[in-house]
Amino acid sequence: MNVIKLKDRQELDKRVPAMPWYVEQFINYKLPDLSPSSLLEYVRDYETFFSWLMAEGLTEAAAWRDIPIEVLEKLRMENINTYRMYLSSKKDGANTRTTISRKLSSLRSLFHYLSQIAEDEDYYPLLKRNVMAKVEIKRTHKPKDTAAKLEGKLLQEKEILEFIDYIQSGYPQDVCNNKQALYSYELNKVRDVCIVSLVLNTGLRVSEVVNLSIDDLDLKKKLVYVFRKGKNDETFKTPVYFRQEAVESLTAYLEIRSLRYAPDKKEKALFLAVANGSKEGKRMTKRAIQEMVIKYAKYFGKPYLSVHKLRHSFATDYYLRNDIYKTQEQLGHASPETTQIYAHLTDKTMAEAIDRREP
Repeated sequence: MNVIKLKDRQELDKRVPAMPWYVEQFINYKLPDLSPSSLLEYVRDYETFFSWLMAEGLTEAAAWRDIPIEVLEKLRMENINTYRMYLSSKKDGANTRTTISRKLSSLRSLFHYLSQIAEDEDYYPLLKRNVMAKVEIKRTHKPKDTAAKLEGKLLQEKEILEFIDYIQSGYPQDVCNNKQALYSYELNKVRDVCIVSLVLNTGLRVSEVVNLSIDDLDLKKKLVYVFRKGKNDETFKTPVYFRQEAVESLTAYLEIRSLRYAPDKKEKALFLAVANGSKEGKRMTKRAIQEMVIKYAKYFGKPYLSVHKLRHSFATDYYLRNDIYKTQEQLGHASPETTQIYAHLTDKTMAEAIDRREP
């Protein structure tokens, strides 16, 4: 199991015992089909919902696990509408329309299982009445809308090379008066260039980069083997091609990896970091990679860049040279519908693309 899924499975195993018995039964039913990461999101959504039920006085239970299934049967549409309003009016603004839709979808999945699939000893549905079947959950964003939000926030063609070059030589000039920043930069420059170059030449997700191991890399074939998001088969890694531009940075990093980060012999992670107070390099975390990209992007003059926007930058550039199906395969999208955001580019980008000629 990959590193992130293993961590999420451990967290899932910690949280599920606090849930009512029927939620635990639902999670066990879904385990073969959904990743631990997805199921963990379900459980977090149920924690929010059950806490709200208790706060509203809709159950007398003092703990989540003690909430009887009969409470769910007695819920009315007005209760669900109130819950929706509660989610949308949270002061911290943490719930976007997309988040609210996801939380309601999580509930609908649970209610559907309890009313249509699970049975009691007499072969009757566990849930006799399903209020969530009446709830309409509108799609919150379309590919065209997503594309509009990305407009002007991606690296375009020559900027891809300029950003990599900036990390190689421009950044130290901008932090020349900061000794600590310079020290960290010199220590990790080769690694950082390699990570950014790899994302911009493959379109890998940050989770896929985190999970890469030494054995996943084939420089001769220009391939990396990754656990793709949404695929629950832990025995198969998907081969993903990278462009020639990434070969040089990968080669340079592999030459200094062991010497620079002194990993334990059993440590197979491709990208390493040495924590404060430690001498051995360990697998980089998702957060560390995200913060690294944000740091360079800020000084580069594009503070809105993130690892995911680097992935979008590659995808946009790749799509202009290939068709939607090749782009879907390269990015690991389950459906071509997701890939359609790259078909909804700005008029300027499309106008330039139609006149582009191969040298």
